[in-house]
Amino acid sequence: MEAVSLAPSFDGITEHWRPRVAASFNGQDIKLVKFCGEFVWHQHDETDEVFLVWRGSFRIEFRDRTVTLGPGDLVVVPRGVEHRPVADEEVEVLLLEAVETRNTGNVVDDRLTAPSGVTI
Repeated sequence: MEAVSLAPSFDGITEHWRPRVAASFNGQDIKLVKFCGEFVWHQHDETDEVFLVWRGSFRIEFRDRTVTLGPGDLVVVPRGVEHRPVADEEVEVLLLEAVETRNTGNVVDDRLTAPSGVTI
């Protein structure tokens, strides 16, 4: 049992769209990720996904609406719901999702699909 300090952990992340596992509990990962720009449309068929903004802001697009999030805001994306995160400027986000969840869900993208299980 050790504390995870979020600010320096985020400072150590240099690549966008490459989540790093900060901690795990009950079959879930808490991941830290920085992103900027548009991600790929995707869905996670087997798991819900939680986005919690630490620093910055972004929007998460769904096929029928867009949700804008700022520091301290979170959204739960239910399993099977297609979505796409978009950030006009760099944003720092905590993701809570099942262990080994691929960041691009049902899509494999040469540029955006990140290796799973990479820790901070």
